[in-house]
Amino acid sequence: MLLCDIGNSRVKFYKGGVTQSMPVAEFMRYEPKERIFFISVNDSVKKKLKNPLFVDLASHFELKTAYRGLGIDRIAACSAVATGIVVDAGSAITVDLMFRGSHLGGFIMPGISTLLKSFASIAPVLDVTLSTNIDLDPLPQKTVSAVNYGILKPIVLTIENIAGNNKIYFTGGDGAYLMRYFRNSIYEKDLIFKSMVSLIAKKGLA
Repeated sequence: MLLCDIGNSRVKFYKGGVTQSMPVAEFMRYEPKERIFFISVNDSVKKKLKNPLFVDLASHFELKTAYRGLGIDRIAACSAVATGIVVDAGSAITVDLMFRGSHLGGFIMPGISTLLKSFASIAPVLDVTLSTNIDLDPLPQKTVSAVNYGILKPIVLTIENIAGNNKIYFTGGDGAYLMRYFRNSIYEKDLIFKSMVSLIAKKGLA
């Protein structure tokens, strides 16, 4: 069974526990040889998927929520968690609160890479790389640490504020990095794909 998660710049494939990706431009030339179950936040790409081997799973997800305009990627991720905080950390960071199968709301903030680029555009001295080990307790004493602190501390405090004692499920490219700052957390690299697999089995779509 081949699964596909179509983003704005890249497309990820998942089969048998293995994940691969390609740029959207390359995907537009892709010719499937088997059924592909997909979700897509990229409407322009979705409109061009005329091949009947592409099966859109969006309409099959059923998430209890009052949130209007919740993206299918967030719906899929949240569907995998009954109670807890779902954090998808990529170019943007989405944070969603789930309680007993219901989505209670969430928010979006800039991702780490986006903020690093933002600092770099201000002045050359602020063009730094992400620190692999920064202590968020003492105030920084050098510019590299100050930029990293200024990016990470607000993200961590904001997630902590909504999380409370709930378990936090991290996914996305920066999820494994961010989870280190939280005690009650887990990193699920393929959370969205696992949700898709569960849905396909539940609905008997395969």
